[in-house]
Amino acid sequence: MDIPLLTKWRKRHVPSGLAAFGSGQQPDPAMLAELLGECPLLRARAADDGVELDDTAESLSALDQLVPNWRDEEEQALDRLGNDAGLYLGTVIVRTLPGAVWQVWPNGRPVVRLASGREIDAVELGHSWAENGTPELSQVLAETTED
Repeated sequence: MDIPLLTKWRKRHVPSGLAAFGSGQQPDPAMLAELLGECPLLRARAADDGVELDDTAESLSALDQLVPNWRDEEEQALDRLGNDAGLYLGTVIVRTLPGAVWQVWPNGRPVVRLASGREIDAVELGHSWAENGTPELSQVLAETTED
């Protein structure tokens, strides 16, 4: 049974996202970056709209310009797309900012750790982008480069 009020509440209060690893283990950084950078659903959607995701700041801007026709889809597809958007955002940050690396929290959630020590929950930002269009992925990258 779908109760709109409860559905909206859950989206704000229940952690969503991807748990990639657990048990406090830190995988090989190169392997982790490759695994998290796959983002198959987002890459397929972008390709359907003529956008090539080449792990650059320009590709984030191109994603921000896409018509968000996925917001009318069922919640599970939106959740997967949000995961992929966040993982792609994190991948671009890791590949473009010196010292940025993927790190896995104890609960298994991947985050980006900047050289400054600041952690960015890119998956959460990706969910917000997929659901609401904000924050713009390119803007997150721009703000991140200021650290």
